Amino acid sequence: ELIELAGLLDWMNCSGPPVKGLLREYSLTPNELIVVHDDLDLEPGRLRIKLSGGYGGHNGIKSLIEALGTPQFIRLKIGVGRPGPGRDAADYVLEPVPNDELTVFEPCLERAVDALECLIHRGPDVAMNQFNVREESRSGES
Repeated sequence: ELIELAGLLDWMNCSGPPVKGLLREYSLTPNELIVVHDDLDLEPGRLRIKLSGGYGGHNGIKSLIEALGTPQFIRLKIGVGRPGPGRDAADYVLEPVPNDELTVFEPCLERAVDALECLIHRGPDVAMNQFNVREESRSGES
């Protein structure tokens, strides 16, 4: 089974056409695509897997939906939270993660790798049941 991990050489906001070309090159359909992206509406470090949906203000996802002609592709969202008052959201997501926040994001990225492996090998239903839960829920806390 071939698994291709592709990163963009351009801005995420312009990702639709190159991803469409990649799918065409490998004879894949959008529902075989997994897109990993940031999400301002999720608290920092939180993961969420979705099978479809709108673009939710994320211009990169909007570009993908427009180029592919469908919102039917899997998304692995990584929560980054909202910027503080007076900070531009676009600048916020492009800045390096501050050192004091690395303790939140490093374990999150490890879980994101686990979520990708689960999506690929066990399918989206199992992955969503395992990873679309709050950490407190997993440990039995409220």
